[in-house]
Amino acid sequence: MPATRFLPAALLLMSGALAQLPAHADEPRYNQVSLRAEVSSEVARDLMHVTLFTESQSEDPAQLAAQTTRTLNAALERARKAKGVTVSQGNRNSYPVYSEKGERISGWRERAELRLESADFAALSQLTAELMQTLKMGEMRFSVSDVIRKENEDALLENAVAAFRARAELATRALGGSGYRIVSLNLGSGGFQPMARGVAMKAMMDSAPAAEIEAGTQQLTVNADGVIEVQMP
Repeated sequence: MPATRFLPAALLLMSGALAQLPAHADEPRYNQVSLRAEVSSEVARDLMHVTLFTESQSEDPAQLAAQTTRTLNAALERARKAKGVTVSQGNRNSYPVYSEKGERISGWRERAELRLESADFAALSQLTAELMQTLKMGEMRFSVSDVIRKENEDALLENAVAAFRARAELATRALGGSGYRIVSLNLGSGGFQPMARGVAMKAMMDSAPAAEIEAGTQQLTVNADGVIEVQMP
């Protein structure tokens, strides 16, 4: 009777051990692989930026400030009449000018900026040429608008994912795997290459009429970094 009483318990233990063996033996084995895919495209710059400034010097700081304000206000009034041009004031600062020996302040110098932005290159070029009768050129540069950047970035994100999957399949075949799964995937934009500054364009803007401007392109890059697990047969 005692042996009969303990037999079911022993059978249960054996059957439990046997049930675990197939699951452990058939458990897939994975190898982790880090991958990176990068895609890029050339995007046309569709925004033009111009910074103009007035700078002068006087022994009377109050008179200097008033003169700077009048010059800047006149330029603002003219710029605001231009259609399709965004106008804003930039930096404005004044600082003392010392005598040769640095013993006393001999005068004051003040500088104020006017910033212009437009997708209409011809209109902004013409406006810039007119304003340079009283202002000076500080900078001209070109950029890609947020709308155009997002449109191109969204398309590149899809391409980056597709490129990542292609590399994952290639890595799986190279390792002799039967399949893979994505453990992690990070998508990011490498942004645009630094914008070219229009230093050489100052001479062009100093002469009338305004010449045609070629804004060029910028390269937008999107990358996909991730880790996959390759299932081995």
